[in-house]
Amino acid sequence: MQSPPELDDSETVVARQGETRGGGTFEFGEGEKGDALIIAVRCQGKGEIEVSVKPVDVGFPLECVEGGASATTSTAYNQVDVAGVEKKGTVSVLAPSSVRWSMTIGRG
Repeated sequence: MQSPPELDDSETVVARQGETRGGGTFEFGEGEKGDALIIAVRCQGKGEIEVSVKPVDVGFPLECVEGGASATTSTAYNQVDVAGVEKKGTVSVLAPSSVRWSMTIGRG
């Protein structure tokens, strides 16, 4: 699988999680008031992962695809602009052990 997703030049990376198998949780730091929170997830393997973000109670699923030698991946970019996204928080991923994923968290 490839490295965590890249963000565009106008967005600032605040956390990265390299290739991980199964579930996991990691933290990100606080941002400036008015900044949106960007969650970019890449996954590979048959199954669905569920991403949840605290303290803003935002979540989304991502259907992952089976990858052969060509390393087919699914990538989702989500931008969250609700009250409280400037606070520090955690991102949790629920995933079957057959799925590998990586993630980039940004501000923009």
